[in-house]
Amino acid sequence: MTQPLLIEHDNGVDRVTLNRPDSLNALDSALIEALNGYFESLQRNRTTRVVVLKGAGRNFCAGLDLKAAMQRRGGRNDPPTVTESLDSQRRIADIVMLMRRCPQPIIALVQGAAAGGGFALALAADMRIATRSTRMNCAFIKLGLGGCDIGTSYFLPRLVGVSVASELILTGRFIGAERALMVGLVSEIVEEDALESAAAPYVDAMMMASPVGLRLSKECLNMSVDASSIEAVIAMEDRNQVLCSRSEDFKEGIEAFLQKRKPVYTDR
Repeated sequence: MTQPLLIEHDNGVDRVTLNRPDSLNALDSALIEALNGYFESLQRNRTTRVVVLKGAGRNFCAGLDLKAAMQRRGGRNDPPTVTESLDSQRRIADIVMLMRRCPQPIIALVQGAAAGGGFALALAADMRIATRSTRMNCAFIKLGLGGCDIGTSYFLPRLVGVSVASELILTGRFIGAERALMVGLVSEIVEEDALESAAAPYVDAMMMASPVGLRLSKECLNMSVDASSIEAVIAMEDRNQVLCSRSEDFKEGIEAFLQKRKPVYTDR
């Protein structure tokens, strides 16, 4: 049986692939469980420092696999119970919560469709690189549901502002790569065959940071987005800088800078 999620580890970097290309990498129960298990495993993982998330084939992720969901219910047309719906909803939402909580920065490589739950996965990443074929939308409202789902109403306004977020959430309209770049939703647009190589400079730059510095930077950035005041943000920044300055890696970073060489960090 084909693995729904492929994970390749190479020198501190996990390359994670949604592996259901024949179904546009739509989220079925096996893929949902695999994503939950993987991102939960990162919480205390010190070997993986950066995650690159992508979809196999020509699409990132088309959202929830509705056909698989119906088959799981034995073809029944009656709606699931409230308890069944809530359990299913929470299990999918757990993925984006774990993505935000994991200390490793996540780079999403987005090509083709990133719809519904697939859009939510892309939004939960720390940065996104798109191809010219990329089309993203909040598909939920087109299915008779509300437009706010799986964290999209949290992430979108913070990334693109309330006006653009309202447009996308209330209409379910697709946003293409060019406009996504214009509103700051993606970092850059590359050709289809250059998507993986486009991540390399970002990965290399992150790997030049000390492991603890990188982890604390993601944590501080996440907390600063919702901070109550600049005083709260600066207190967090001060605490992180003091912690980092006590590490052996800080000394190594200073020496490497002065000697104009690449630092060799030990996460100590």
